[in-house]
Amino acid sequence: MDKEWITALRGYRSYLMIERSLSHNSVAAYLNDLRKLREFLSENKKERNPAGITYSDLSDFVASGAGSNNSARTQARLISGIRAFFRYLIIEGIITEDPSTLLESPRVGMKLPEVLTTEEIDRIIAAIDLSLPEGHRNRAMIETMYSCGLRVSELVNMKLTDMHRSEGFVTVTGKGNKQRLVPIGSVALKEIDNYLETRNSLPVITDGNIIFLNRRGRRLTRVMIFTIIKKLADAAGIRKKISPHTFRHSFATHLVEGGADLRAVQEMLGHESITTTEIYTHIDRSYLRDTLIMFHPRSKH
Repeated sequence: MDKEWITALRGYRSYLMIERSLSHNSVAAYLNDLRKLREFLSENKKERNPAGITYSDLSDFVASGAGSNNSARTQARLISGIRAFFRYLIIEGIITEDPSTLLESPRVGMKLPEVLTTEEIDRIIAAIDLSLPEGHRNRAMIETMYSCGLRVSELVNMKLTDMHRSEGFVTVTGKGNKQRLVPIGSVALKEIDNYLETRNSLPVITDGNIIFLNRRGRRLTRVMIFTIIKKLADAAGIRKKISPHTFRHSFATHLVEGGADLRAVQEMLGHESITTTEIYTHIDRSYLRDTLIMFHPRSKH
């Protein structure tokens, strides 16, 4: 196998395990699919490194493995793994255009995201040791993610100049460098202020305008945020499969359950389409059941 493939697959494996939080079996399956892609290209005399793969190559590969023996879910997982691989290559700066964006997945039904209860979020925050140097920082990060519904990339890139305290808003730079104004709660603002007092004691601050820094005074990586949250969830005794994105899902779910307007939630999340936000209307099953019991004539007893 070419050096470029070995390096890419090794990095992709770490990406799947740390950032995607996939099981060892899922990681092995995704890597096996990519090895099949490599073999397919070789057999068809398309000796390409990962950066040279085209949409046509991927389309031909998916078609070659999309026979009757593969279920829709298997095909969807294959395409999901391919997309994640090229998303990883984009993140690492190995490619600038994603050839997998036009691949179409078969419909396999909606999978609802994992959501934390407010009690579980309180337990995670309570598990943070404020006596540690990073304690106030981690508390401020959790409160900010939950208060604003941020993506992890949006959190690590938050700047001091993005804060509009008197108005109670923060400027968030999302996908495609699109900016939006998101309300920020008083609790999150207070925790950020507490953190900034300890932040100023760092021996060196390289990225002075970035809010959340590591001990070397540089912005945190996305991987570090994942690691922090995993440790806090374990310390809080939470067995759900969670990631930084879980706080974004919880933010949206709790707003919708509380009666928030879906358009307002869409705006705060930075979703291009309202259909993406509508998934949160399907999560509160207990509310639906309570409504049935309360109002349906056959359920009142």
